[in-house]
Amino acid sequence: MEPEGRTEGHATNLAQSAASKLSQMSERTKQLVVQDPERQKRIILVIVCTALLLDNMLYMVIVPIIPDYLEGLQNAADRAQAALPHTNSTNSTIHKLPKGNFDLQIGVLFASKAILQLLVNPLSGPFIDRVGYDIPLFIGLNVMFLSTIIFAFAENYWTLFLARSMQGLGSAFADTSGIALIADRYTVDTERSKALGIALAFISFGSLVAPPFGGVLYQFAGKRVPFLILAVICLADGILCLTVLKPFSNRERENMPVGTPMYKLMIDPYIAVVAGALTICNIPLAFLEPTIANWMEDTMHASQWEIGMTWFPAFFPHVLGVYLTVKLAAKYPHLQWFYGAIGMVFIGASSCTVPACKNFGELMIPLCGICFGIAFVDTALLPTLGFLVDVRHVSVYGSVYAIADISYCVAYALGPVAAGQIVHDLGFVQLNLGMGLANVLYAPALLLLKNVTKMKPSYSERNMLLEDGPTGLYDTIKMEQREKKRKGLCTTIDENGIETFAQRSHSEEESSGGEYA
Repeated sequence: MEPEGRTEGHATNLAQSAASKLSQMSERTKQLVVQDPERQKRIILVIVCTALLLDNMLYMVIVPIIPDYLEGLQNAADRAQAALPHTNSTNSTIHKLPKGNFDLQIGVLFASKAILQLLVNPLSGPFIDRVGYDIPLFIGLNVMFLSTIIFAFAENYWTLFLARSMQGLGSAFADTSGIALIADRYTVDTERSKALGIALAFISFGSLVAPPFGGVLYQFAGKRVPFLILAVICLADGILCLTVLKPFSNRERENMPVGTPMYKLMIDPYIAVVAGALTICNIPLAFLEPTIANWMEDTMHASQWEIGMTWFPAFFPHVLGVYLTVKLAAKYPHLQWFYGAIGMVFIGASSCTVPACKNFGELMIPLCGICFGIAFVDTALLPTLGFLVDVRHVSVYGSVYAIADISYCVAYALGPVAAGQIVHDLGFVQLNLGMGLANVLYAPALLLLKNVTKMKPSYSERNMLLEDGPTGLYDTIKMEQREKKRKGLCTTIDENGIETFAQRSHSEEESSGGEYA
């Protein structure tokens, strides 16, 4: 018995030692991530890009799935009612959809996400400004996860409507806080443009790859599989957000300056011009998505695979547009307004030529032109919003990117509901000509942004507070840090959480630049 006891004790000691080493490795990894700002920024960019990818895949993955699935429910309800004519349909597990309103119900279902997101954004923006970016991002990922699970197991229209609306609620928090988090962490204009460009590429990839992804999996594996795959990715992203950002333990931003109220940002003429451009440039995409399939069937007798692949080739010019805008912005940053105007002209010209296309190959050209132009507008103007807040307001980004999200949602809320009616009343040609003309006519308005880069962030509200003396905990800390910098000292936090001081080299002091790191 004694040798067995020794063996058990030895095994226990080995297990404890292994657990201790794993714990130490985990702590070292966490410290490495936290202590290396560049690595932390890259991980944050991965988290945000994954969230944006998931949101846009979930937004578009239902396009080939839900109409066919609901039509199947409709046919099953018809067969069940025909087989049991005396059975009360309200007692049936299959919920029948009214035939006359089927297309309208599909349009409302598709638009419900953008509509709820549009309603929640005026609340989510100030909430993000108040609590920081990490908690809303984590909340948004959780709501999106629940929405995806509900999509997977929904078996009637109203459950699908609930899932779609919940996605809008999650997006209002995850999308806005994610973009604002990138703007907050990437403070150099060139780095910010590049990071936001990468995020836009993920948005584009999610939107354009989702329909073929959903259609193939739906046909060969059933309705639940594509949603369950997205749910697993969403869960993994939420866990990464929880472990890296530590949203409920990181209280850095409690004493940050209060952001500018959203209504003041909305009446800023520069921000208003950018918001209008973001809405106008996305209208062609939002209005063509629900109408182009029927037009292709009627005019060019397109097959189902052609309809499913309609938007996928446009991903490549979109990425090219993002890449070109980032490179041009790094070399000629004072021409951001011009890149946006060029993009709107591209969108307008491409939209006007869509009705002239006679086959699938010809149609690819204007659709690629639309996405190429949208890439120019988004990549040029989203960093401009962050810059405008930096130089004209307080550098807190939740509300301003909530305004950007509202701009997108206006287009995508109107598209599924209004586009079909416009085509019915006026025609597909008139719809495209109107959208193209709107983009071309709006492009000169971006001239108002011509002198934006000449603005200097001389004295923000925060600097004025410090010049007049500290009035709060945050300002007191900043005043102390300013004095330590003048004395050549820098502050570090040791592993026990105790603040220590170290002599700062002259070169390090010079390289630090401004007062606020």
